[in-house]
Amino acid sequence: MALAWSHIVLYVEDKERMLAFYTDMLGFEVTDRGPVRLNDDREIVFLSQDPEEHHQIALLDGRTESGPSNSVNHAAFRIDNLAALRKISVALEAEGISYNPRTHGNSWSIYFEDPERNGIEIFCNTPWKVAQPQTVAWDPALSDDELVLWTEQRFRDEPGFAPTDA
Repeated sequence: MALAWSHIVLYVEDKERMLAFYTDMLGFEVTDRGPVRLNDDREIVFLSQDPEEHHQIALLDGRTESGPSNSVNHAAFRIDNLAALRKISVALEAEGISYNPRTHGNSWSIYFEDPERNGIEIFCNTPWKVAQPQTVAWDPALSDDELVLWTEQRFRDEPGFAPTDA
């Protein structure tokens, strides 16, 4: 049996604030919304960026505790390239949202939290495979060429280091 990841449902305190974050900041679109079931005043909102997926994220009224998530560390989203990753980091900075740039040798990532402190990772792949776990901060001020060179130099002596096309 092969499983393919489809979606996550988040309980939220402030659905409209979370909806604005996921649509305005991360580019998700509302695909549906409505009451959870008859005689239930909670609403669920479905969001997606993938036309093949009705929803990748759903926001559901009913979060009962404030603070960081205590059972899920983060949800991760893959993007195409460094340019797209940098575009998101610029948008986060413009909104005053701090992020943590990390590389695992096989990816460049930025980690941050949504307005209700759920962890998010957005990443793109590097051209290498590297044995995991690995995590090292990377400098967003480096140009793409400098970052690629720095990453290769930092990880080339690590176990399992090889080009992804090998």
